[in-house]
Amino acid sequence: MIVRTLEECENSERRVATETWESTRMLLKDDQMGFSFHITTIYANKETHIHYKNHLESVYCMSGNGEIETLSDGKVYQIRPGTLYILDKHDEHMLRGGTEDMKMACVFNPPLSGKEVHDKDGVYPVDNS
Repeated sequence: MIVRTLEECENSERRVATETWESTRMLLKDDQMGFSFHITTIYANKETHIHYKNHLESVYCMSGNGEIETLSDGKVYQIRPGTLYILDKHDEHMLRGGTEDMKMACVFNPPLSGKEVHDKDGVYPVDNS
């Protein structure tokens, strides 16, 4: 059994931060569960270009507000507590924080190894190790 607290993970190398978001990666590839689980904060009034070409992701908003825009068709979806969005087609999108930080629970398949950040195209690299 694996037991971790958010607090202990936030105070470890499992926390990764950028100018637009921070992510505490509570479950990673080396835990051998077949997916990774993260608590991610999208900062208010910040925008991030994302295109997970190598991963599928499900995201549940626990608090805050914002929006996601799919770049293929320009559709904009409002995000608030209780919203789940699923990037089941490797959807390229813009993720925007609203008037307050959004706290999100995220699941990735395949799992992340821990230190990934988006490249210039919004992609996380694939870890083939």
